Amino acid sequence: MKKLILQMQMSVDGYVGANADHRWQLWEWGDDNGCDEELKRDFNTVFAGIDTILLSRKMAEEGYLTHWGNAAKKHPADPFYAFAQRIVEARKVVPTDRLKTSRWERTTVVSGDLPREIKALKAGEGADIAVFGGAGFASALIAAGLVDELQLFVNPAALGAGRRIFDQGGFRNLRLLGSKAYACGMVVNRYAPTG
Repeated sequence: MKKLILQMQMSVDGYVGANADHRWQLWEWGDDNGCDEELKRDFNTVFAGIDTILLSRKMAEEGYLTHWGNAAKKHPADPFYAFAQRIVEARKVVPTDRLKTSRWERTTVVSGDLPREIKALKAGEGADIAVFGGAGFASALIAAGLVDELQLFVNPAALGAGRRIFDQGGFRNLRLLGSKAYACGMVVNRYAPTG
């Protein structure tokens, strides 16, 4: 069965979004603003095992797919070219009751029961599923027990307030799959629920 892998940047104190409008993430939608080459290589290696992206409606509408589609047209030497190609090639699924049809290439809109839709995706053929979205979307997936692996990209920032992903529920036990620190200050922790 395919795994649902939630990838999320967060602060040292556990926030995934700041209430104030200031930049704190080292890596934002392809801006080369602080991530080192080793982190980019490792990220692309993990993403090579993904063939489906579960994307929140809000992120899709805010231009995520358009941004990466444009990045995929750049020169292969661009540091985000490989990742952009994977985004374009992957099947995208946007769960929402607000949209009836997709306006994005290789993207399907699904509605209805989120747990049922995710279980159907997991039971399908192919590689694993990556999740990209905001705090509310991630929280709903976690609370429903649908996440098989957490990949938390911990930024060297303490926000003191903001949005979290574990407010609706969490996991009683997590098993550490790996942890790696990077020169830019990012630490990537990978966990799997054990119960």
